[in-house]
Amino acid sequence: MNKTLLEEAYNPDQFRDMGYQLIDELSTYLGECLKGGGEWPANSWRTPADAFLRWQIPVQEQGGKDTAMAVLRATLQEGVHLHHPKYMGHQISPPLPVTALAGLLSDWMNNGMGVYEMGIPGTTMERVVIQKVAQQMGYGPAADGYFTSGGTLANLTALLAARSLKAKGNTWQEGHQGSLALVVSEDAHYCVDRAVRIMGWGEKGIIKVPVNEQFQMKTELLEPLLMEAQAKGLEVIAVVGSACSTATGSFDNLEAIGDFCARHQLWFHVDGAHGAALVFSEKYKQVVKGIDRADSVAMDFHKMLLTPSVTTALIFKNGQDSYQTFSQKADYLFEKAEAEWFNLAKRTFECTKLMLGLKAYITLAAYGTGVWEEGVTKMVDLGKTLAALIAQRPDIELATPPACNIVCFRYHPATRVNFDLNLLNDQIRQAILEDGAYYIVKTLLKGTLWLRTTLANPFTTEKELNGLLDKIEDLGSSLSV
Repeated sequence: MNKTLLEEAYNPDQFRDMGYQLIDELSTYLGECLKGGGEWPANSWRTPADAFLRWQIPVQEQGGKDTAMAVLRATLQEGVHLHHPKYMGHQISPPLPVTALAGLLSDWMNNGMGVYEMGIPGTTMERVVIQKVAQQMGYGPAADGYFTSGGTLANLTALLAARSLKAKGNTWQEGHQGSLALVVSEDAHYCVDRAVRIMGWGEKGIIKVPVNEQFQMKTELLEPLLMEAQAKGLEVIAVVGSACSTATGSFDNLEAIGDFCARHQLWFHVDGAHGAALVFSEKYKQVVKGIDRADSVAMDFHKMLLTPSVTTALIFKNGQDSYQTFSQKADYLFEKAEAEWFNLAKRTFECTKLMLGLKAYITLAAYGTGVWEEGVTKMVDLGKTLAALIAQRPDIELATPPACNIVCFRYHPATRVNFDLNLLNDQIRQAILEDGAYYIVKTLLKGTLWLRTTLANPFTTEKELNGLLDKIEDLGSSLSV
């Protein structure tokens, strides 16, 4: 008797066979990457049009198990390989194998965690991890928070809480009574600007502070900028500190911002999506000194903490503040209106919320915070190492001494004159992208184009770093602009 499509799709024996094959292939892949990459490139480049045509083919075939396995293999082969030691691109971790297994289980169970009864293990695991992170940040027992889907959403949620607690009137019920604003570095992540506009404050609602030569907020300008804003009739309710900025990995002076916010009774939020992870490094935790002064902190586990994306913790110094963001009645979900840490949809945007905490919890259960300590310290060490190697090469220029694992630099030989430096470095980066052996990105700093690396793989060594610099010098000397 022929099976229906549903019976075939849910066949446990087929699932077992495919699962074993995939795990075997991923294990081999991991071993090759850890030994230097083997036959794998860091990246497999295709044009968007070519990729679109290529991926239409499997959908047209609909060949069951064989096609499904072919898709899984091709996805691995043709994607970006974060576990490769020559991956130095965007801010995202090569996940620990155990966290990927947790992701498989989470996807399999598919327990939406908006309400406690739908996600009992995940909800309680999440709170255990949040308390550990809060303790590491220097917060007291009143701290609390939750996981949410990415730093952008975490930052917006924190600023909505700030609005509820600091703005005059009941904004949630009555709307804005005046012109609200916040203060942030001009080099802060664009999601802060986006959050301001989502909240309806408009362009005037974001007061941008210039940065110094290290691309850090000039905190000495906070007082005059606040006075100027108030004179214009703006109600400033918050300051956002960057730990760190996305482009250069620069950390604002969190202690100075904390002092300023305390003096003026403003909400202090830290966008620590990337750099808050330094709290786990004994060697580098001083870089985020003052983070315990913040009212709220966003921290991505998928950037430096070896966790699949998107896994973001939002921590509140006073856990009760996390219940002030939303005020809505949903009788089909909640029996009570008051604060309940175990009903997460009362505090998060998500209702069908992913089991995000499991991926972090399983790391704690298996290895404790020690694996994060080792990983974060190694990544920041790599940033310092790359900067030292660049200093030995007169044809390569460093944008600013790195404070973490983000390093910006460019090819700038004294022997070549009368050429477009931005165009040349753009061509170098494009050539590296299309070649695939390495993967790096680029950024604009005050109108100048720089090559940019994020050293997120703790198994990258000096060999790969020197290989990248050699490649840049070779391309720079051969390309014509």
